[in-house]
Amino acid sequence: MLRDKKSIIKHYEHSLHWVKNLRNLTEEQWRMPIESGKWSVAEVIGHLTPWDKFVLEQRIPYLFTNTSLPKGPDVTNMNTRAAEKSREQQLEKTIIEFVLTRRQLLQTIQQFTDEQWQQSFNIGQSNITVADYFGGLIDHDLHHFSQIQSVLHV
Repeated sequence: MLRDKKSIIKHYEHSLHWVKNLRNLTEEQWRMPIESGKWSVAEVIGHLTPWDKFVLEQRIPYLFTNTSLPKGPDVTNMNTRAAEKSREQQLEKTIIEFVLTRRQLLQTIQQFTDEQWQQSFNIGQSNITVADYFGGLIDHDLHHFSQIQSVLHV
């Protein structure tokens, strides 16, 4: 996948439409596991929102400063809490939360200059560009979207 500003923004725009289209799922489809013993479609979509919030609140504000990035959350704990919430929450509420947060993320990254996309920063022991960081997040989205497409045959 390309790691340029235009491609990244296009992915985030597409992801909004893609998830909104999940409103057409039946309750049974929404609660269907992506594989035996795995999360449901609801849980997969529901866990994306806290990660978008984390990027908005704990990554973006620090990217263009000399301040170290805050420590990341406990991945297992964050994912488990998001999955639990999604199991109890209605489809529409999960999708609305995703759309509102993802739209906020999209609007924020659209303001990055071309120079900022190429700026590098340290995350753990790695030094990566902002574009590569968001490219990795997109890979995560695409992995999950592909799982959902496979189980729903869409």
